[in-house]
Amino acid sequence: MSNFPLSYKLSWLPRFLRPSLGGDRTGFAPMARPAPANGRLVRLVFLGDISAVANRRAPLVDPALGRIIASADLVIANCESPVVEKLYAPFGTSLGLRHAMTPAFLESALAALDITPEKLVLSLANNHVLDQGVAGFEETVATLGRLGIRTIGTEADGWVKPFEAAGLTVGFSAFTQWRNAAREDFAGRVLMVEDFGGWDTEAKAGVDLICAVPHWDFEFRHFSQATTRTFARKLAAAGAGLVVGHHAHVVQPLEQIEGALIAYGLGDCLGTAWARQPWPGRIGAMLVADIGTEGARRGRIAGFETVPFMRLRAGDRECLVPVEALEGRLKEKVSARLGAVYPPV
Repeated sequence: MSNFPLSYKLSWLPRFLRPSLGGDRTGFAPMARPAPANGRLVRLVFLGDISAVANRRAPLVDPALGRIIASADLVIANCESPVVEKLYAPFGTSLGLRHAMTPAFLESALAALDITPEKLVLSLANNHVLDQGVAGFEETVATLGRLGIRTIGTEADGWVKPFEAAGLTVGFSAFTQWRNAAREDFAGRVLMVEDFGGWDTEAKAGVDLICAVPHWDFEFRHFSQATTRTFARKLAAAGAGLVVGHHAHVVQPLEQIEGALIAYGLGDCLGTAWARQPWPGRIGAMLVADIGTEGARRGRIAGFETVPFMRLRAGDRECLVPVEALEGRLKEKVSARLGAVYPPV
């Protein structure tokens, strides 16, 4: 059984059709803070949720977005669907209740996004990772390993998994608040928020930056719940210098807490719900975080930028375009929504 509250389940469709701007809007950071011109930096680029639900073929990606992704030393995203050759739960998947994508689709999507496997880190800590059962989970882990894609968020990955990026060691810690299956199915396989007790000294040894990747908060709300913001403070106090969340499926603001940068949600990179989704849910964003590598700035965020884009329909797939490339009334609506979510610089 899932652990979503009944009130949350009942609100899913209304919020999907009309994402909410309600909630506390105070204390958030602007979309960007440029890094100093001097000094060597390591670039992390974070994407939102990746799924095949809204795509039958690989997406079309504007070259401007591809260039930003290609500039990264590491690209981090949430793998919102099990990666399987065949469906273990065909009926639920056909109804849209369960997710799945084939290895071929994932490879073609990554190529379209200009992501090479050796630069990619995928989180498997999300509510959909067991949508194709335990066998589907095991196949997903094996397939990603075969493709040379590194993962975070599984019991095998551990609470802090270090990655080298141009001489900097970043320790990633991914875990999920939500489950689509029973706790006993997730236990021993996927790390969960309820089991988080902080990072011990041994786990943080030799790590320049702790980056938490939680799957949290409520879907289709632009502003996080008070409990989510409280947990973000807990993560910052425990030593996280960067927190990038998933699950809301709409863009959410940024906050700076005790020197840490919190990106509550980036929306979807590739659509995770119905193809004909209302326009506010088709706004996504990339977070570009430049990390210092020298002296007192080593492992600290030197600068960041939120890069919003729109997922447009192009037949049986999506087309990712920068907001500035939009035209007419759609551009006006998207710009107004972004202005409501992110404070001015």
